[in-house]
Amino acid sequence: MKNKMFEKYYIDADDAGVRLDLFLGGLYPDISRTALQKQIKSENVRVNSLPVKSSYILKIDDVIEADIDFEKNIQIEPENIDIEIVYEDGQMLVVNKPKNMLTHPTAKETSGTLVNALLGRYPLCDCNGEYRPGIVHRLDRNTSGLLMIAKTNPAYDFLKAQMQNRTVEKKYYAVVSGNFDNDSGSVRENIGRHPARPEKMAVVPDGKPSVTHYRVIERFKGFTLLDISLETGRTHQIRVHMSYTGHPVVNDTLYGGTKIPVNTMEQVLQAYSLSFISPVDNKQKAVTIEKSCDIIKTTNYLRSKK
Repeated sequence: MKNKMFEKYYIDADDAGVRLDLFLGGLYPDISRTALQKQIKSENVRVNSLPVKSSYILKIDDVIEADIDFEKNIQIEPENIDIEIVYEDGQMLVVNKPKNMLTHPTAKETSGTLVNALLGRYPLCDCNGEYRPGIVHRLDRNTSGLLMIAKTNPAYDFLKAQMQNRTVEKKYYAVVSGNFDNDSGSVRENIGRHPARPEKMAVVPDGKPSVTHYRVIERFKGFTLLDISLETGRTHQIRVHMSYTGHPVVNDTLYGGTKIPVNTMEQVLQAYSLSFISPVDNKQKAVTIEKSCDIIKTTNYLRSKK
């Protein structure tokens, strides 16, 4: 069946580095690459509100707006994957995303994600594109922890507005390299795409204003356990800011984290707390979880080395 639909896609690290026409080919398998290239040339597809060429290489934080005819055949299948529901009401969920799981499918990976798991159990809102139904915000594949999910379109709009207005309080545990002279502090540095590596972000003068607050929980020999809160929500923000200050997150190979002999999944980082206004009763909700296995294993190891 022929459809004309406006879709918007937000590019993260999993989609960066791919040609625009190849990315769209993964989304719209019933349209030939030549036909997609014609749509792009006709400016029915724009990136960051600007016309681009088919060969444009996607970058982190790019926004694709597609208003094209296509045979709608996108299949994101529900899957029977266990997922921990920490909070639930009639409008939304808060889930504990495990490590080594994408938040949502991409053109490269369409199964095994949090969205696949959620679709196996819940009806989600139909906004935010076919690949991201109900997804209000994201965590990196190897960052575990709390995520808000919208069941309905009004809930999505309500929660997304809180994210944009910076009224959602997000807290993280992170084990980082090095020690801090002060017990608390803030990093206020602009973050944008890395000038040479599109899969990375970096502190750059023309980037978006970004603010990370930290508090020391425990000091080890050459390492520190931090409680981190975000004033902004940029891609890889904690990882970039910690690396920039000379304290990269432990085991974060992308941003220079020190490897330690503990079996963890990449960066030792967990989103452990969320505070937000419920779309059901307009009341403040606070959700927290215990330290993850990776945080516990890493801190136990470091204590043994004091």
